[in-house]
Amino acid sequence: MSNRKASMIIDKGFAIAEIDKRIYGSFIEHLGRAVYNGIYQPGHPSADEEGFRKDVLSLVRELKVPIIRYPGGNFVSNFFWEDSVGPKSQRKKRLDLAWRTLETNEFGLGEFANWSQKAGSEIMMAVNLGTRGMADALNLLEYCNMDTDSYYADLRRSHGVQKPYGIKTWCLGNEMDGPWQAGHKTAYEYGRLAAETAKAMKMMDNSLEFVSCGSSNVDMATFPEWEAVSLNEDYDYVDYVSLHQYYGNPEGDTADFLAKTQDLERFIHTVTATCDYIKAKKRSRKTLNLSFDEWNVWFHSKASDDKEMADRPWQRAPHLLEDIYTFEDALLVGLILITFLKHADRLKIACLAQLVNVIAPIMTDDEGGAFRQSIYYPFLHASRYGRGIALQPVISSTSHDTSGHSHVSDIDAVAVYNEEKEEVTVFAVNRHPEEDIPFEASLGNFEGYRVQEYLAMESRDMKAVNSLSGEQVAPYRKTDYRMEGNVFSTVMRSCSWNVIRLGKENHMGKENNANH
Repeated sequence: MSNRKASMIIDKGFAIAEIDKRIYGSFIEHLGRAVYNGIYQPGHPSADEEGFRKDVLSLVRELKVPIIRYPGGNFVSNFFWEDSVGPKSQRKKRLDLAWRTLETNEFGLGEFANWSQKAGSEIMMAVNLGTRGMADALNLLEYCNMDTDSYYADLRRSHGVQKPYGIKTWCLGNEMDGPWQAGHKTAYEYGRLAAETAKAMKMMDNSLEFVSCGSSNVDMATFPEWEAVSLNEDYDYVDYVSLHQYYGNPEGDTADFLAKTQDLERFIHTVTATCDYIKAKKRSRKTLNLSFDEWNVWFHSKASDDKEMADRPWQRAPHLLEDIYTFEDALLVGLILITFLKHADRLKIACLAQLVNVIAPIMTDDEGGAFRQSIYYPFLHASRYGRGIALQPVISSTSHDTSGHSHVSDIDAVAVYNEEKEEVTVFAVNRHPEEDIPFEASLGNFEGYRVQEYLAMESRDMKAVNSLSGEQVAPYRKTDYRMEGNVFSTVMRSCSWNVIRLGKENHMGKENNANH
């Protein structure tokens, strides 16, 4: 008989921090079918009067995405924002150097602002610091946010937009450490440009928040020196530093794949320490927070994408980065979200990259409907029930080793306390590749709390996927648990996603929809 088990203590006094809702943000880039035939497809049976697909909008609203990063990604480093506004008949078509496609600019800043409003999301705007710079960033800011009698504010009004967009969060470029980037810079060059751009934009609107580009990923030779050098220049003018990371399983090693949040933990700790080093060096009173504004699983489509861009460049909205996600991908997405919640004291923004079609939880058919990928569900659950105060997980769990990681906890978990709703939600993944694990949670000072709902995703097929024809990967309501006094207990299936919603008995029955 196995001696594997896990237990957890949940207590109001173990607060990490209030969770910033923007941790459940996402990302739309002019890449592949994210925009065209994704969120925007005039003539589609589901399209509204502006050409926005209503089936996609419905799925996005269901996710309750609070903020969406736009328009890139690599795309932004050669983006001429002026070409994306005004009468569509006068907009210039341009070659996108990042993804070797044709950008028609049929859909631009104004359309995205309208779409975001319908989706219930704020905009996180990226400025081009690759092929352009400070002056163009100031012009864009004036166009978006100013209510003055000045050229670009008047230009916006002439385009039929009287009220400013009021965009508050701005990314200062994208992955400027990457040699693949149009306008790639050294850390010092970027830091100086970011500092001067943010400083000038604050002269126009001092209420803005800025994200400084961190390293493109942990494997960059310059990581974390890039952060140290660039932040040494722009620390006084920015509020966040970005982190980007994607994970894959090309080896087909499920156990090691599900252990990769150990790498994520080290990444977050290293960037946090680097920020705090610069804070100490500058004797600053300001604490810099983190924006994990690109993250996901991404590896399924890479080989075919490289061939498509090499052999068939300058297409409009080609099929690129269309990973079809498996059950094991959904488990890792759940584990990443758990890790983010554990760092809610410093991690304030995160953007699942991306939202529709391009490494996305939502997929569309050009002629038909849309469907939820496997990764949709852990993101949905976290966004819906992971609002409130993140609680320090006091967990005792047996562990296992994998091919690339040691002492991997069998069960990883975190709890979130929503004081207003008098709810506690436990998010947990049993990532042991073979064994079911008994799990016990003691509710400490949460007297009178009972199980409202227990949602789980389980499968013996790690490669199970969803499609237009049906869902092989979806949550169900689990009833196999016990509640004795203040102690919750269950057996979590091997390789399973678990969402345990506990609340006061007077709140029982609310929002108890497994899928929605």
